[in-house]
Amino acid sequence: MTKRRSPLLHVVLTVAQNPHLRRVELAFATFNCGEYATWIAMLVYAYARGGIVEAGFVATAVLIPAAAFPPFMARVGERYSQGRVLLAGYVAQALTCAAVAIAMFADADRLVVYALLVGPAVAFTMTRPTQSSFTPALARAPEELTATNVVSAWIDSISLLVAPALAGVVLALDSTGTVFTLAAAGCLVGAMLVLPLTNLGVVTVASTDSADEDDARHGGPLSLIRRDRHARLLLLLLAAQMVAIGALDVLIVELAQGVLHLGGDWAGYLTAAFGAGGVIAITINARLLGLTKLAVPLVIALVVWSLAFMGLGTVPTAVGALMLLGVAGSARATFDVAGRTLLQRVARSDLLVRVFGLLEGLEMAALAVGTLLAPLLVTLVGVSAAFICIGAILPVVAIATGRTLLDLDRHATVPVVEIALLRSLPLFAGLPPPTLESVARALEPVSVTAGSVVIEQGAEGDRFFVVADGEVEIVRDGQVLARQGRGVGFGEIALLYDVPRTATVRAQSRVELYALDRAPFLLALTGQTAVERAPGLAAAHLEELRALDGETWIATDEPTTSRL
Repeated sequence: MTKRRSPLLHVVLTVAQNPHLRRVELAFATFNCGEYATWIAMLVYAYARGGIVEAGFVATAVLIPAAAFPPFMARVGERYSQGRVLLAGYVAQALTCAAVAIAMFADADRLVVYALLVGPAVAFTMTRPTQSSFTPALARAPEELTATNVVSAWIDSISLLVAPALAGVVLALDSTGTVFTLAAAGCLVGAMLVLPLTNLGVVTVASTDSADEDDARHGGPLSLIRRDRHARLLLLLLAAQMVAIGALDVLIVELAQGVLHLGGDWAGYLTAAFGAGGVIAITINARLLGLTKLAVPLVIALVVWSLAFMGLGTVPTAVGALMLLGVAGSARATFDVAGRTLLQRVARSDLLVRVFGLLEGLEMAALAVGTLLAPLLVTLVGVSAAFICIGAILPVVAIATGRTLLDLDRHATVPVVEIALLRSLPLFAGLPPPTLESVARALEPVSVTAGSVVIEQGAEGDRFFVVADGEVEIVRDGQVLARQGRGVGFGEIALLYDVPRTATVRAQSRVELYALDRAPFLLALTGQTAVERAPGLAAAHLEELRALDGETWIATDEPTTSRL
């Protein structure tokens, strides 16, 4: 009997067997580690020269241009292939980190160093959005897209744990300049990894006409927030937590050196404890998927996160600080997932993209406010009281909303059946809970009588389908290839690769389907509203499609995704 692979091993091998995706994900690990490690080193450097006040001001100063750069970068990314833009990002990260390291080793004036620190902060904003639009052009099958999304999430969580800890070790043995040197070397490795991919990816020229028309017709996300108190509350809570996180970044340095007297390296260890809590919360957050009531978990996470934060103001030992930060990190991760999921439930589906874009902007601004507020509070009331004040922000916001917070669930719907059906498909199984729930909300029920054609070979693809009940047969050039029932999805090839339908799907009995339009389908899997294949990849896939006539198709009861 063949031994079945574990889900973890299956995901890793799926990505590893695609040489392009393997390069992108390995480079992504160097990016994450460099970003988190240099942030810690920057705060330690500023703290050593001007205390917590200077550390807070420097963090705020570099966040402002970093927040303003992504919209500009999006316009640049429309005019060049994603492979070139991704390479440019890694090269920029390596060069700017190296410039900071040289200035630090040369003992340059700190104002010069602070000015140079803007470079890495801006350069690090290039990778995530570029990669999200690049990986669809590299995947050879939909399952590889799903696996890549899962691996990217793992890398991000693990990096938040590992990179600060490694930064702490380097700071204990050497200096902040060494951290930036290692980050530059890592980003250079990332650049070398993606160098062979520079001619891959697509050039797109986005049109804003449809968005402008929708804004004129509906008022856009700002109008929604003004009208919907539940969406407004969730945006406020999610932004408020970023104030606390921004403050924590600065206060951790003070806690390590000014309170516990352990040295700058402990800023890395304490931050790693916070990241470890987030990694542990992965198993907790998986249980939130499909729950009809999320307001209570949200409130519980809010209380635990706030109490742990306030406890940092009174804990006298390093062990206690590590434990409280782990608890805070776990609760914060749960709060974030529950809050974002509820926001997707209450926000209008056609405005979700822009609502979350608004949230991202608010969070970046809130992060800057937190880095500025922390040194101000320490100066006015001391470190212990500063932790307590920052930890009280979320409870104060929650209490001020009265019954609106607990009333969220009555205004938020969750498609439990649709989520369960999507989770059975490999194509969607790896999506994070908020995204999967958003896809489920976009599904439209379709009933088909026996003998009806659902999709026809050679037709243009506009929707993806999932069978909820009944049986369909897949026919290619008049030959029946397979008969499949509940839990099978079909129609994804025409959407992902922009080719005509490769087979006909006909109902064998009365069939209950769920249909997903092209735009939300592509948005969920790629982070953009349209996708095209690079010419070479398209040619290779067309050869694969031609080979289908020679394949033997075997019907199976196991959930799958067809090649249509």
